[in-house]
Amino acid sequence: MKIARHRLELATVEPIEIIDVTEEIREWVAGSGIRNGLVTVMSLHTTARVNVNEREAQLQRDMVTYLKRMVPRDGDWLHNLNTVDGRDNAHSHLIGLFINASETLPVADGALVLGGWQSIFFIELDGPRERRALELQLLGTD
Repeated sequence: MKIARHRLELATVEPIEIIDVTEEIREWVAGSGIRNGLVTVMSLHTTARVNVNEREAQLQRDMVTYLKRMVPRDGDWLHNLNTVDGRDNAHSHLIGLFINASETLPVADGALVLGGWQSIFFIELDGPRERRALELQLLGTD
């Protein structure tokens, strides 16, 4: 059994932003030397998440609209009365309750296994941010 780790760093420019990271993860998995196993993709942030969904421009706009409506930024949130880092971001933490912090996906014959319409997304909930990261861990055999 082998373990490979990688950190994928990115920046965001929108308050809520959906970034497709599928190709970066696919390339890393292919170059890892591990042929069969599981890769876990984990957000290292409480206000950013990971999701597997369909990549389609209008659907991604709908997703952002849905998240903004689900938990309004201007709600009367107690967390905003005493912020940790000066950001009024209670809504970001609350939206995060409904999205996974990580996803685990199969790897077969050296390739990431996804359905025909599936992509892996980093979902920013508290942007813009100059530095964000996903931790990748691949466990498997060669």
